[in-house]
Amino acid sequence: MSDGLTPTMPAEAVEWYLAEREPELSEKTLQNQRYRLEQFLAFCTEHEMDNMSAITGRDIHRFRVWASEDIQPVTLRGYLQTFRVFLEFCAAIEAVEPGMRERVQIPEVEPEDEARDEHIAADRARDLLEHLERFSYASRDHVVLALFWHTGIRLGSLRSFDVGDFDRDTMCLDLRHRPETGTPLKNKKAAERSVAVGSHYCDVIADYIEHNRHEVTDDHGRSPLITSSRGRLCDGAVREAIYRITQPCETGGCPHDKDPATCEYRRHGKRAGCPSSRSPHGIRRGSITDHLRNGTPQEVVSERSDVSKDILDLHYDERTEREKMELRREFLEG
Repeated sequence: MSDGLTPTMPAEAVEWYLAEREPELSEKTLQNQRYRLEQFLAFCTEHEMDNMSAITGRDIHRFRVWASEDIQPVTLRGYLQTFRVFLEFCAAIEAVEPGMRERVQIPEVEPEDEARDEHIAADRARDLLEHLERFSYASRDHVVLALFWHTGIRLGSLRSFDVGDFDRDTMCLDLRHRPETGTPLKNKKAAERSVAVGSHYCDVIADYIEHNRHEVTDDHGRSPLITSSRGRLCDGAVREAIYRITQPCETGGCPHDKDPATCEYRRHGKRAGCPSSRSPHGIRRGSITDHLRNGTPQEVVSERSDVSKDILDLHYDERTEREKMELRREFLEG
């Protein structure tokens, strides 16, 4: 440990950093940074590192290699960008040597890789829904995947639903910006809208509410739609559920020659490392792409999924130029 540094536990430094950034970051960004730094804390635990002041450039390299296993370069880039800012904060509080942040090497990412990450294929999504329909009808998993796939909403939007937001008669769900009670929408009041739900999935939601939803309220006395036994399902639990649902071994064999009984990616908190698992955002991206491929006008997709046309083109539209041409041809000839 260098002279002048104060011994600081990694978990303590992370909490101080997040408290420092909280006033300037959105709730979502803060959650993302917490998740990324939890990977660093897991590394510290695994390697028995309990003092930030003892961290060296070699430790930073080891963390980079450790964190890069089984994740996309764009994901690693996000981890390391947050880690670099965290080290800058640690230097300011004399927990690490000044300049330590410069030892974090950020990987280069191609623009197309940065703009697009993995999305779920339409056939795969439909197969998963058929499986849930058959073996877990109206379960929480069934409702969560169905809503992500058929509406293309964000994770925060899914969490925001209360039971009272579901209107069976008009077959829709109402999205409302309620930051004062813990469920803000990304685009705030501008994101408020009613999202149409097909008749079949209205039945699924109604049966879930009647038979499988936990009869609980959240910390604000609201009745959340998507629940655990303790209240409104948190972001992390929703992500974990989608990672689990989309693992191939949930419905069949493993395409990666892993034994599900011993596979490390079957453990809680490790499922995101499975090459075939998908995130909630991957379901959203696949859903939006499928709507576009099926000829749904961009304006309709934009309003339904709360995404601008420019962002839609850059981040979500996976269609080839030939696919776009054929849809224009069908429209013009029709």
